[in-house]
Amino acid sequence: MATDTMISVSRTINAPAPDIFDVLTLPSRHTELDGSGFVVSDDHNDRITGTGQVFTMNMTGPHMGGDYKTENHVIGYDKNSLVAWATAPAGAEPPGWEWVWELKADGPDSTDVTLTYDWSRVTDKDLLQQIGFPLVSKDQLEDSLGNLASAVSS
Repeated sequence: MATDTMISVSRTINAPAPDIFDVLTLPSRHTELDGSGFVVSDDHNDRITGTGQVFTMNMTGPHMGGDYKTENHVIGYDKNSLVAWATAPAGAEPPGWEWVWELKADGPDSTDVTLTYDWSRVTDKDLLQQIGFPLVSKDQLEDSLGNLASAVSS
C-alpha cells in the first residue's frame, strides 16, 4: 500500500515472531536487512528493549552528501509484535519520518510482517525538497522484507 506520505509492504515469513523480533531489535543486524543500501553499520548499540531508547546508525547516500549518522528514537515497542522508530540526523530532533515493523503470528512457524515507511509528519518544506520523499522505494522496502526472511532462516 502506498499513499502520498507512506509506503507499506507485507510478507509472510516462515519463522516464529520471536525469532524475527530478535533480529529486528538488534541494530547490528540492520545492515543485512536494509534494502536501500544506505545503512553502513550500527554505532555500537544495545538491543532495543523499549520506547525512549535511541540508537545510532552509520549511513551513506548522495541525498546527504555521502557518509552521515542517524539517531533513531524508538517510538513503538510491543515485544514480538511491534518495533518502530523516528529517524533524525545525528544531534537533531526527529523531523517526522518513521519506520514501523509489525509482526502478527500466523501459526507457530509463520509470521505476517508489515514494514511501513511513513513521512506524513514531515512539515519542513525545505527538508521535503532536499530529501525528495520517498527516499526509499516500495521495491527497496520489499527487498528489506526479503533480507529479513533470509536473516531469520540462516
